[in-house]
Amino acid sequence: MPSRITIDPQICHGKPCIRGLRYPVTMILELLASGMTTQEILSDYPDLEQEDISACLQYAARLSDVKSTSQASA
Repeated sequence: MPSRITIDPQICHGKPCIRGLRYPVTMILELLASGMTTQEILSDYPDLEQEDISACLQYAARLSDVKSTSQASA
């Protein structure tokens, strides 16, 4: 897991967040999927950094690479 992604049961119900800032990874990914650019996100959320957006994408890539037993048997 990228070091900028943290999981803390006391923050956002334990969902993966950026540096404990209460910005869930899913929120950033949804913003990107909706068509927002990285620059637009950084403008709207000034406490985020370019590396935070990259860490979200790396985290999502790692999750999508996990092979489940149901896929292997299909």
